[in-house]
Amino acid sequence: MRAALDVRAGLGEGALWDARAQALLWVDITGKSVSRFDPASGENRVLKLDTTPGAVVPSAGGDLIVAARGGIARLDPSRGVLSGLIVPRGHDAGRTRFNDGKCDPRGRFVAGTTSLSGERGKCALYSLEGGSVRKLLDGVSISNGIAWSIDGRKMYYIDTPTREVAVFDYDLDSGEIGGRRVAVEIPAEMGWPDGMTIDAEGMLWICLWEGSAVTRWNPATGALLARYDVPALHVTSCAFGGSDLGTLFITTARVDTPADVLSGHPLSGAIFSMRPGVHGVRAAEFAG
Repeated sequence: MRAALDVRAGLGEGALWDARAQALLWVDITGKSVSRFDPASGENRVLKLDTTPGAVVPSAGGDLIVAARGGIARLDPSRGVLSGLIVPRGHDAGRTRFNDGKCDPRGRFVAGTTSLSGERGKCALYSLEGGSVRKLLDGVSISNGIAWSIDGRKMYYIDTPTREVAVFDYDLDSGEIGGRRVAVEIPAEMGWPDGMTIDAEGMLWICLWEGSAVTRWNPATGALLARYDVPALHVTSCAFGGSDLGTLFITTARVDTPADVLSGHPLSGAIFSMRPGVHGVRAAEFAG
């Protein structure tokens, strides 16, 4: 485990490897920025926004799609300008903001919301296809990690306060979900499940807020396979990247970290990396 990028982000999140650009996309929610980090050169290009981004994905057209406080918009990476904001019906930017999101294997952008005041059950999970958004799930509290099985027929999803990874049957043709059940349960003493990715063996990698770790789980059995300590209290998201998709990049946060804990973890907010001996799968681009 090493610090790949010492940025001291307030709330680093949304790690996603852009295979076309060979760079890591990530956001700093409190810092109101979207970044593209090139680990080969060490350059981190920051695009400052006037809103809080929760997730970013590349699109087939070469621009970026951002889930932000007010809705989902396109981002011109050359100018840092958001355009074409889409606000889902019922989304109230005064009470909720968009959080984590990724594209399904067919290029739909699936992203969820979280309450600005900590209200439970007031948020939702949405799917953007083309230029229209529909709701997949309501009654959500803190929409977080999302991943699809290798065959795309299952969707794994974290609503953080449940301390569970839910698994849904996923219809690739329609983008509909159904048959919810529990794949993984996170013990309270381990912290709160946050961001998530999947490796080429179909195992889930789950970051632990207040848990100082990233963990690997078997979704078929619910078994914990491995735990890797991260030198930050709040571990927020992870993504496999690099030319062989064999490097795991991990974002962290400094917000809500007690001063005594922060003094012992001065790199909190940095992006860490490790070579766990397994590889990831290529992240899908937005097809719209």
